[in-house]
Amino acid sequence: SRPNQEASGSLVMLMNKMKQSVISSRQHAAFSGSIVTPRTHPRSSHVVSSTSRRSIAAAPLLLLPFISHPANAEGNAVLDSYTPMEALKDKDYGKPRLKYPDFVSTPSGLQYKDLRDGNGELPSAGDTCVIDWDGYTIGYYGRPFEARNKPKGSSFTGENKEYIRFTLGANTMIPAFEEAVATMKPGAIRRIIVPEELGYPNNDYNKKGPKPSTFAGERALAFVLQNRGLIDKTLLFDIELVRVDRK
Repeated sequence: SRPNQEASGSLVMLMNKMKQSVISSRQHAAFSGSIVTPRTHPRSSHVVSSTSRRSIAAAPLLLLPFISHPANAEGNAVLDSYTPMEALKDKDYGKPRLKYPDFVSTPSGLQYKDLRDGNGELPSAGDTCVIDWDGYTIGYYGRPFEARNKPKGSSFTGENKEYIRFTLGANTMIPAFEEAVATMKPGAIRRIIVPEELGYPNNDYNKKGPKPSTFAGERALAFVLQNRGLIDKTLLFDIELVRVDRK
């Protein structure tokens, strides 16, 4: 009958709308996910399979969407909370933190992935660690603020910078660096995702290392750290432990 045909047509339209909503949600999830691509580290011919920094930064300002449910009490307290943003302070909604399945998560909220294994003994508190590094503002378009390979014509000019030397456990580096390097062997390369809580104290790179070696790098990092709006201050670092000078 005609009423039955109209009802059937309405049901088909509703199902199509629901299907399109599911497809859009899957596309959004894929957009903010990670892509595994081969990469050659600047100091080595060793090709590693690593998460693309560009793909990690694919969701810089999207609030994914605004979610107002409480964090999962059984999971990691940091990763299950919302990304700190000054404009959303004290709100019960925000941007959920991204968790990467190919990274290891620690209780502090640090996420890491080993790109190359090292050899020898782990460093101990009081040892001098010699490291090389690069850094990116992955929460804000993946902009570099420190780089080893300086592309021709880039703002990162000059000769190769000197290695950073710091005493493990002396609290001169950001907490994420201290935690990551403590479980690396000499020669290892590790990629870390650093939440704001494990980064620069009070969003000031002058208080603890590592500090960008160029003016362009300082400006890129300061723009994100000092911003009081809807900017995700999550950072990405690649760390190479060049050697360990035992105490």
